[in-house]
Amino acid sequence: MTQTTPNLDALMTRIETMRDDLIALTQDLIRIPTLNPPGDCYRDICDYLDTRLTRHGFDTQLVRAHGAPGDSDKYPRWNIVARKEGRHAGECVHFNSHIDVVEVGHGWTFDPFGGEISDGKIYGRGACDMKGGLAASIIAAEAFLQEFPDFAGAIEISGTADEESGGYGGVAHLAEQGFFAPERVQHVIIPEPLHKDRICLGHRGGWWAEIETFGEIAHGSMPFLGDCAVRHMGAVLDKFESDLFPAMAARHTDMPVVPEGARSSTMNINSIHGGQPEQDPDYTGLPAHCVPDSCRIVIDRRYLAEETHAGVSGEVESILRDLEKSRENFRFAMREINHVAPSMTDRNAPVVSTVDRSITEILGKSPEYVASPGTYDQKHIDRIGKLKNCIAYGPGILELAHKPDEYIGIDDMIDSAKVMAHSLTQLLLPQGDD
Repeated sequence: MTQTTPNLDALMTRIETMRDDLIALTQDLIRIPTLNPPGDCYRDICDYLDTRLTRHGFDTQLVRAHGAPGDSDKYPRWNIVARKEGRHAGECVHFNSHIDVVEVGHGWTFDPFGGEISDGKIYGRGACDMKGGLAASIIAAEAFLQEFPDFAGAIEISGTADEESGGYGGVAHLAEQGFFAPERVQHVIIPEPLHKDRICLGHRGGWWAEIETFGEIAHGSMPFLGDCAVRHMGAVLDKFESDLFPAMAARHTDMPVVPEGARSSTMNINSIHGGQPEQDPDYTGLPAHCVPDSCRIVIDRRYLAEETHAGVSGEVESILRDLEKSRENFRFAMREINHVAPSMTDRNAPVVSTVDRSITEILGKSPEYVASPGTYDQKHIDRIGKLKNCIAYGPGILELAHKPDEYIGIDDMIDSAKVMAHSLTQLLLPQGDD
């Protein structure tokens, strides 16, 4: 026997009829340049969503994350949480999307904030990651409400700040305020771009640190009277290349991380700076002749469920300690910037099995189960909110995130909206057998 839902065909047809609305909504969201850093236009996009969602019967709250990293009067960290109560008691399904986008970068052939359409795709920074997913979840919820106004439970939609820089002004703040408490919310779907036929159960861990090497300033014509901190950092990087990177590449996880290369431990040298500060672009003078007495790098270490925070940080510190013993005048400081533990939702969790059935029904295929190479806001829902019933599911191609000419496929958004709406029928409507 299979479970059936009343008027399912009508629900799918309604989503199809909302195609133009979905396109316009996605374009509008892309055209609000919510760049992070620094945190532009957060209030603008929250006000836009507030107008849209209140028009469809949602009660909304705009929440500023006072005191969160990055929050200031110039760049306030605004979030929106919208809730629509059903006519009967039941569980709450929450769709969470981040509203911020990363820098544009170079290499675009489309206007990054134009929302242009070409060959069935909408182009723009954030189209894929993740304003297309936000738009799809809104259309799914609105279509469901129009077809099934007598539902039980509640639907929530949030647009949250700063996911691209850790989420501390967004989901972390909301979780601290109780918005993701298990007694308030029971199911969370985050429409990150993991492909429309995948369910993302979680993500690898992340450890970010700054390493500084020290030297002694001297005249550049007499470097032997000083001590070059950049050369000391070069020794660090050499040890990373010879020892650390091969060791990480040899480690593999049982987590279903995509793409394949991310099933090993990885580390990115995020930035490096040594010596004199860079001057303003309009500065026309020459640099001074100085031996640099400081060099700093920031490392972005992604680790597996089979590794530990202590092991990851200790491995780097051990390399630095060995250099301290073997290299003359080597001095260093290491500072942890941030740490996020790996997160994985059980495959048998209710939201997982629900979305699995919906993908199978709507797309005619069983979903692939994956884990994300990078962290996303599930970490805060898990760690702070103590809510384990959370997945990422949404339209878009993961590999397009943060790339030039980022886009979202319109048909993919329609299909994902159908999957999300179908999931709502399973979680918020009584089910019958045929």
